[in-house]
Amino acid sequence: MFDPGSRYATLETLTTTGPDGRDIRYVARRFLPPAGGGTVIREHIVTEGERLDHLAARYLGDPELFWQLADVNNAMRAEALVEEVGRRLIVALLPEAPS
Repeated sequence: MFDPGSRYATLETLTTTGPDGRDIRYVARRFLPPAGGGTVIREHIVTEGERLDHLAARYLGDPELFWQLADVNNAMRAEALVEEVGRRLIVALLPEAPS
């Protein structure tokens, strides 16, 4: 259902029956991994105009892995991580990340 690199790739697909009797497929809820659960690679200080996908490409080798930076920094809204110049970001590899 999702691209193998997606944060949702490993989630279970469930089905429920709607009021009209039709099956409705949905993805199980995803919880953020516990803080400190990854292997820290480095820290990064945000500078003006940086984008999370560019940082993911630089440090993780794939711009679509921006969500891993959000997870390891406990951000519900990924883009918030680069809104404040000078913010310190943790760059880490998550053990449960799809490959």
